[in-house]
Amino acid sequence: MKLPPEIEFHEDLHLLVYRPRGVIDEAAVKKIVSLVEDLEARLQKPFNRFSDTVQADEVELNFKYVIQVSLCRRLSYAGHPPVKSAILATDSTMIHYARLHALLTQGSPIHVRVFQDRKDAAQWLDVPLERLSAERLGVNQ
Repeated sequence: MKLPPEIEFHEDLHLLVYRPRGVIDEAAVKKIVSLVEDLEARLQKPFNRFSDTVQADEVELNFKYVIQVSLCRRLSYAGHPPVKSAILATDSTMIHYARLHALLTQGSPIHVRVFQDRKDAAQWLDVPLERLSAERLGVNQ
């Protein structure tokens, strides 16, 4: 599967890395959710997720949409093995939406945590820090 430039998949780590650029809006969220769901169906194996939102220019979402997506993901992933989803965010709006997503997925197999430090996210995901580094852009593994 050919991945867009903002996505890396590290098979050896069972880790999807998403680095959105520009505006994070409904279209961007729909695109990544669709890609994640396709990978879940194809791989039939759990994989963790790391979303590095630091380079995004703007967040154009609303609470209603984030609630809808979070609840849909919670329902669609029910009964699957647990996965971790780390969200690196420094923008206050993105932090609020990420925390809302984390709250709404509590009790599901999708364990979401929001980080402001890449090192903490790498430690929680149990992956080498350099694999989450922004310098790795454009490298698919």
